[in-house]
Amino acid sequence: MSSDPQHSSARLVDRHPSISGTDLVATLVPPPQFDHASFDSYRPDPAYPSQDEARSLLRSFTEPEPPAARGGFFGFGRKKPAEPRPSAPSRPGVYLDGGFGVGKTHLLAAAWHATAGRKYFGTFIQYTALVGALGYDGALGVLQGARLICIDEFELDDPGDTMLMTRLIKDLTATGSRFIATSNTPPNALGEGRFAAADFMREIQAMSDRFVTVRIDGVDYRQRDIEGDAVALDTDAYRFALADVAASGERMTDDDFSQLIAHLATVHPSSYVGMLDGVQCIGLRDVHELTDQSAALRFVAFIDRVYDAQIPIRATGTTLTSIFGGGMLDGGYRKKYLRCMSRLNALTSSELEA
Repeated sequence: MSSDPQHSSARLVDRHPSISGTDLVATLVPPPQFDHASFDSYRPDPAYPSQDEARSLLRSFTEPEPPAARGGFFGFGRKKPAEPRPSAPSRPGVYLDGGFGVGKTHLLAAAWHATAGRKYFGTFIQYTALVGALGYDGALGVLQGARLICIDEFELDDPGDTMLMTRLIKDLTATGSRFIATSNTPPNALGEGRFAAADFMREIQAMSDRFVTVRIDGVDYRQRDIEGDAVALDTDAYRFALADVAASGERMTDDDFSQLIAHLATVHPSSYVGMLDGVQCIGLRDVHELTDQSAALRFVAFIDRVYDAQIPIRATGTTLTSIFGGGMLDGGYRKKYLRCMSRLNALTSSELEA
């Protein structure tokens, strides 16, 4: 990833990161907030048994195969086939379907940590970007042979992605790799409301047939201790926030919201993480409603990376949970926007780490 450690720009719009295929491969690990995620540290809500059931299934899915027993006298002779694990999924993939904030990414990271050998963890957009950077055969060569491939935020927003991921999953499962994916949408509903999914139902069905779908119910854990909308500051409070962060020795960026939205269109979403190097707090001035869907989706992708990095946001203008206008919340990307709103609420309420 290109970055200059000596450069301390105070504006995100001054950053023009690019990321190579090699750099992309290096990023295919869980976000720092899940460095120590485990099945034991996951706290299922007793009111929603499906959370504990999902944890048990994934624990079984990631357990190593038991050694084959030997037959004959004193254990000599032919190996007996190992007894199948009764609760282990029989398909090469597990698909975690559920609302945002129910712990799907925690479980995904726990499965990654519990799996020995070569493994990869990334968002859907990171894998499609890897293909873009290395070409299909190059990406397949990198991923081939991995014991486990974790895909977070699985979405099929256009026909090209549908065909690409169908082919990639088919080719990788054929060589023994296993998958775990998370999404807010069941696999047989991917693409609904966004493109003519019916025209690609055969490809979508072929992909979903490789997964055991597990539904996780629950409430958004990010909102349990947070009320109302994202926090919006007045101009004086925003200036004090800038001064406080500077006085603490941390780095806070300061950008006009319109300029940031325009800048995101010039950076590939896979490189958004490069815009955040060394940033401890993000400042956004004059936030306003978005009515262009492409711009809104780029902002969603950017906030996903901000949330992964757990960088607090301070903002003025319209509350960030109210920016998706023009009927966007009634369209095919509704769940994406709601997840982003949940994250924005948490990020504008969070404090700087000491």
